[in-house]
Amino acid sequence: MLTSPSSVPRLVVAAPSSGSGKTTVATGLMAALTARGLAVSPHKVGPDYIDPGYHSLATGRTGRNLDAYLCGPELVGPLFAHGARGCDIAVVEGVMGMFDGAAGEGELASTAQVAKLLRAPVVLVVDASSQSRSVAALVHGFASWDPEVRIGGVILNKVASDRHEELLREALESAGVPVLGVLRRVAQVDTPSRHLGLVPVAERRAAAVDSVAAMGAQVSQGCDLEALVALARSAGVLSGAAWDAAQALVSSPPPPLPVPTPGAASPDPRSRPERPRPQAPDGPKGNVRVAVAGGAAFTFSYAEHAELLGAAGAEVVVFDPLRDEGLPEGTRGLVVGGGFPEVYAAELSANEALRKEVAALVESGAPVAAECAGLLYLCRELDGLPMCGVLDAGARMSERLTLGYRDAVAVSDSVLAVAGTRMRGHEFHRTVVEPGSGAAPAWGVLAPRRVEGFVERGVHASYLHTHWASEPGVARRFVERCRTS
Repeated sequence: MLTSPSSVPRLVVAAPSSGSGKTTVATGLMAALTARGLAVSPHKVGPDYIDPGYHSLATGRTGRNLDAYLCGPELVGPLFAHGARGCDIAVVEGVMGMFDGAAGEGELASTAQVAKLLRAPVVLVVDASSQSRSVAALVHGFASWDPEVRIGGVILNKVASDRHEELLREALESAGVPVLGVLRRVAQVDTPSRHLGLVPVAERRAAAVDSVAAMGAQVSQGCDLEALVALARSAGVLSGAAWDAAQALVSSPPPPLPVPTPGAASPDPRSRPERPRPQAPDGPKGNVRVAVAGGAAFTFSYAEHAELLGAAGAEVVVFDPLRDEGLPEGTRGLVVGGGFPEVYAAELSANEALRKEVAALVESGAPVAAECAGLLYLCRELDGLPMCGVLDAGARMSERLTLGYRDAVAVSDSVLAVAGTRMRGHEFHRTVVEPGSGAAPAWGVLAPRRVEGFVERGVHASYLHTHWASEPGVARRFVERCRTS
């Protein structure tokens, strides 16, 4: 029986640290519950794009992110309810260790904070491979650290033998937290990784299907699914309405006045003149076609971006730069998100026809929004191979991982935002673009303080991944530019 999104049963899968098995357990639980005929809503705490792909494969529904840093704590509940519409149960995979979040920001963006915002019980996944009685102290510490976080049970992962399981269960009897599952190490559940984490589903779909099926079977055999569903039903009711793309566009605030580059004083918000609130977007009539890069090379995208573009009056058409030799007919704007162009540089370079068409679209002044992988694709070259040549910059792989949340302010007026628009973003790459910014930079990053990215003609290209639900006017502005360019 379907429930309202504000009261859908839900639980959060957390762990003491990364590498404990959260993805295996969360994805396996989603698959096991789906196999039982339940409509499962899949969610991921944090900015990660890859895990939601496995979640989607397990449930047949869009995997969605819940990030209190990128979107603000106030949007976690509404975005969750939006994704959970029409579902019987929701499973939320945590990020890193349960209490780990944005550096220097306390609990912000942690799994614990999201669990509290969702009023959801937590299942703690513990890697038990190198411990026995000590597991009780570990679980007791996590269960008592923050009394507002309710750990409803433990799943023991990587258990070596029946005797090992017996010792662990004996120890946990004193911790007062029930054991809801015991999983042994199973080779076929392992998923391959590379320089930025797991290999996305789009690059290994057949193998990923087998991996997800194995995860589901392992969780179904090793966990008490009835107890887990009962725990999910104990979640509290959420207040407030579910997020809606069209309503978000209507209620989004007007853009701020321009501000200087980082280091200069920001304007006093009280000095901003009153501006009329934007009207609801047009209906289906007059929709403009926006091409969105997809396929194996460009897998990083938040579902809400396409939903906001659609609500703003765009017809969103996905194309694959590895296979398609031209943009979709009638393209008026282009969005190229994140992914792994460095893995497919040769194939992207070989598709000369598409590269030339992208360059021609830019030359025409059409709006183009590019993030991270999209930035690399628009460069002159990537690891010595020709790319679109839209930006006079070169890109190459690097040994150094750039990773972290960023506070940023738009430095230049662009197809996405007016100068002074503040947004939070996330960087995640092992590449370098030289130079790192153009004559008109895209963003001023506040920490570490620098400018980065490019605003040229209708192009906004940057390393920064942003979540447009936090600033819906980005989508509205982009579609309006598509209409007028």
